[in-house]
Amino acid sequence: MSTSTTLPSQAPTDLVELGRVVSAYGVRGWVKIQPHSSNGQVLLKAKTWWLKAPTLKTGLGASALVFATNVAASRPQGATVVAQLDVVADRDQAEALKGHTVWVPRAEFPPAEDDEYYWVDLIGCRLFGEHDGQSALIGQVLDVVDNGAHAVLRVARAEFDAEGDLVFLQSSKGKSIEVLVPFVAAHVHTVDLAARRLDSDWPVEL
Repeated sequence: MSTSTTLPSQAPTDLVELGRVVSAYGVRGWVKIQPHSSNGQVLLKAKTWWLKAPTLKTGLGASALVFATNVAASRPQGATVVAQLDVVADRDQAEALKGHTVWVPRAEFPPAEDDEYYWVDLIGCRLFGEHDGQSALIGQVLDVVDNGAHAVLRVARAEFDAEGDLVFLQSSKGKSIEVLVPFVAAHVHTVDLAARRLDSDWPVEL
């Protein structure tokens, strides 16, 4: 197995969770990863993965072990990614990693293609839609999910207060009001990551 890359001793601060180990693969200690999105290219290009064990309940509270591993080899396998990791010597060790989440530093992502965006960069952006023919705030992107056909923005409804600060809206039961907006060019026509702003034609329900 490859040992040419010196592993860092401390986890980077910009780690992004990209998938989960679902099983061992084959008899030589490979693991199978289920990516969180339909695009596993970041996992395939990264030379080092950070693995986080499932959260453990201890007398001192919840804790999770995080460690780095070199990726000796990886390839797509249907909708999953299979990989050979330096920390795994056989199938039993691969099975022991089941449930671990897989993380990669955002700084190591390859540049996105034109008109393509990493979901992690969309989270936290403010989404604007239309109301009476005018641009109006819908809310802030909480998450991006894949419905099989395209990405969908999960947005927390919000409005600006008198000082221009964001105020999140709640239902009569005190729960956050959320809307789902398809992240497709037919609806979201402008993405300005520098300004943390998305513009769309989605109707704003006031």
